Amino acid sequence: MPRRARFHTRPEKTVGAPPDAFSVARPRLSLHGALSVAYLSVCRKKARAKRAVACSSRAHDAAAAHYSVSFALSKPITPLSTPLPPSRASTLFRRKSIAQLQASPPADAHAGTGDGGLARHLTVRDLTALGIAAVIGAGIFSTIGNASHDGGPAVSLLFVFTAVACAFSALCYAQFAATIPVSGSAYTYAYASFGELAAWIIGWALIMEYAVGNIVVAISWSDYFTGLLDGIGMHMPDYLTLGTQSAYKGYHDVLALMQAGQPLSEASPAQLDAYRIWNSAPSLFGDFKLVCDLPAFLITVLVTALVYIGIKESKTASNLLVLLKLAVVAVVIAVGAFYVKSANWTPFAPNGVGGVLKGVSAVFFAYIGFDAISTTAEECNNPQRDLPRAMIYALVICTVLYVVITLVLTGMVSYKELGVGDPLSFVFKKVGVDWLAGVVAVSAVLLVFQIGQPRIWLTMSRDGLLPPVFAKVHPRFHTPSFSTIVTGLFVGVPALLLNMDLVIDLTSIGTLFAFALVCGGILVIDPYGRSDARFKVPYVSGRFLVPAVLLVGAVLLWNYNRPAINEFWGAFSSGSYEQFRHLIPMIVFLLFCVGLAVVSFTKRLSLLPVLGLLTNLYLMTQLGISNWILFFGWLIIGLAIYFSYSNKHSKLNAVASR
Repeated sequence: MPRRARFHTRPEKTVGAPPDAFSVARPRLSLHGALSVAYLSVCRKKARAKRAVACSSRAHDAAAAHYSVSFALSKPITPLSTPLPPSRASTLFRRKSIAQLQASPPADAHAGTGDGGLARHLTVRDLTALGIAAVIGAGIFSTIGNASHDGGPAVSLLFVFTAVACAFSALCYAQFAATIPVSGSAYTYAYASFGELAAWIIGWALIMEYAVGNIVVAISWSDYFTGLLDGIGMHMPDYLTLGTQSAYKGYHDVLALMQAGQPLSEASPAQLDAYRIWNSAPSLFGDFKLVCDLPAFLITVLVTALVYIGIKESKTASNLLVLLKLAVVAVVIAVGAFYVKSANWTPFAPNGVGGVLKGVSAVFFAYIGFDAISTTAEECNNPQRDLPRAMIYALVICTVLYVVITLVLTGMVSYKELGVGDPLSFVFKKVGVDWLAGVVAVSAVLLVFQIGQPRIWLTMSRDGLLPPVFAKVHPRFHTPSFSTIVTGLFVGVPALLLNMDLVIDLTSIGTLFAFALVCGGILVIDPYGRSDARFKVPYVSGRFLVPAVLLVGAVLLWNYNRPAINEFWGAFSSGSYEQFRHLIPMIVFLLFCVGLAVVSFTKRLSLLPVLGLLTNLYLMTQLGISNWILFFGWLIIGLAIYFSYSNKHSKLNAVASR
């Protein structure tokens, strides 16, 4: 039996390399592998020759170069000791890995304040209550009333279908929340999937959903509150219940009519009220009058103070408000059931499918808000388990309430009577309990969004995209103190002075944009449902289903909504730019549908995130070109801030320089 040759694992110096750079040690091989040894020796000689050429051509940095040789001695890798600075393009799309996000240090950790983290108090029950509080407000009645006026009792089914469509986004949020249980919501999820620039854009867009949206909520609450005071015999001065901008504009509109010699009947009731209030208000200086919406400002201050002193106190207040609100809704349903007449449910869909679909945007917006609870991930006892459950629970509970309320309202009165500005008061007058209108208007929505916005700013500050002061956490209350105060001022001062009716649709487009990016993010990080997260979107191959769904949708629109198609084609072929520009969002959406169908077929993308992406983008096309222009204007302001500050101060710059 032949003796085995023994090879020692003595390190061998590399030709032309500095003394401290070594090649991989020789492995032990038996004589049975003699042919392999011979082949390996030839490879070694070739590799040494290549290294010698490479080192001689880079002699100026040979002392800093080091080489790494694989077991088979393939091509050597020669990284520079000082990497070249990344290009601007690469910094725009750099991503934070899920491991980096999960290892994110507590806010204020750099300030020497101990752990400095947010306090964990929220359970699945608290999160569900926050979700319900964010979705259900006094606006549910106006949404149901307007949608029912167009579609009749069949709108109850539209709520079910819309809930299913909204569930696509909810499932994507739930998977991200289970995968990355940190504050930041869609901002953090975009950072992991699309990169820094997309994360900044979505963080900037979320300001429209939370902060700007809360301005509208505060003004709406003020209207309900002053109406409640009037109902019980208490009256605030009119000049303290209207925004300065509204009164000033209404006054000058009426003044212009009078100067033109036109009768006052040409003015709207709102303009006449503004004219009267501005004339009766006390003067501050010159022609400027003391006119402001004081209740809107005070409710913002009160809610901000509650959010500032702690998440535990906020959740207690939210739970109580939700219980009160659900009790009132239950009273509306119970009392209204005695007034239901089955004859009012006939015809069930008086205006056909087109009439029902006319309210799809308004119905979808009735569900907006469930995503706000994802901003509280670092304050949950068990975020990976509780956040997905709470989102689904809140969605199911709200859907049941919406369907039941729709059936009751359309059964109490004819759907033709529900197209009023305030169906809430209209319904309560029917049942004789007018005072409950103000109770339903108690704004838990304002509370939840005031919780969400500071936590998004806190997370952006941790990443270096905002100044460090936004990440400051109160040492006693364990809340993002500075961000909460800024949010209060950002909402309270405009609510005191401005009329923000213009930003209602702008708020919706920002929210839908966030939903779309979250759905797209799942297609990036887990397109085939192979994640190890505790919750993940069920994988259903969209190879054939996505084209089939689009085809079925096109056939249904052709058969049941022909007037809308004719209107679209007429505007497209009119040759008028004024008409054509309103079609631009829809044209882009149709092209995107074709592209996504092709990608889904070739890449076998997951069906549910694709459907969520398409649903949100379709609803964005229904908001009108003027809102898209405002949206892009808002993004341009955000991009200016990003390139002037955030890109230079990003924490990923330090990581890249190592």
